[in-house]
Amino acid sequence: MNAFMALFVRELFAFFVTPLAWVLLVVFLIVQGLHFSLLVQHFASSGEVSSDQSPVQAFFGNTAILYLVLFLLVPPLTMRLFAEERRSGTLEALLTAPITSLAVVLAKYTAALCTYIALWLPTVLYLVVLRQTGAVDWHAAATSYLGVVLVGAAYLAVGLLMSALTSSQFIALVLTALVMLVLFIVGIGEFVAAPGTVVHAVCRHVSMWSQMASFSSGLIDTRHLVFDVSVVATCLFVTVRIVESWRLEGRA
Repeated sequence: MNAFMALFVRELFAFFVTPLAWVLLVVFLIVQGLHFSLLVQHFASSGEVSSDQSPVQAFFGNTAILYLVLFLLVPPLTMRLFAEERRSGTLEALLTAPITSLAVVLAKYTAALCTYIALWLPTVLYLVVLRQTGAVDWHAAATSYLGVVLVGAAYLAVGLLMSALTSSQFIALVLTALVMLVLFIVGIGEFVAAPGTVVHAVCRHVSMWSQMASFSSGLIDTRHLVFDVSVVATCLFVTVRIVESWRLEGRA
């Protein structure tokens, strides 16, 4: 546990002592701030809604900006986790330390996930702003943030795995973005495939759009939970096996 915490703190510290996390935070808040402002202005001027619930739902589930934000955040957050260790040669010292491969992987993943969540925390202020002008469905807001965390957790696990496959941060970033893009394109298939078919069911199960639309409406679909948890578990398992192989080979 001490070794895990030491590595976790080290990884968390590595994120915030470099400009990367702060640049991502600034860009993220600018994009999300403009997004939220435009949505509120739209609903205020159209007069189509009588509560603040619809802006919250639109912010999390009914626009493409959310998916752009995930593409913006996840690949840069995960690209350095193992790739930088391998490039700089510090991975050998890490592998000879008294810490299990599972603890190494979990420490790096948890640090990335905590950073991701920290970047989202300032957006809670948007709900406070909405609350000043009307009622907010806190249940829908809570499930929306749960969806954001689950989707982000799945993609961060993918990014961690991609970082373990290469010693180049750039290649890790590109691979992560490609996998996310493939999953996004497969998800779009739910709007193309005929309803009731196996293809439609699979696409809807994978669809990030469908998942966030459900969460932002206050609904928790266990199929989406199973999908996200399965992606996380699979990617972490494969990453642990990769780290174990490095130890057996005695090289990175």
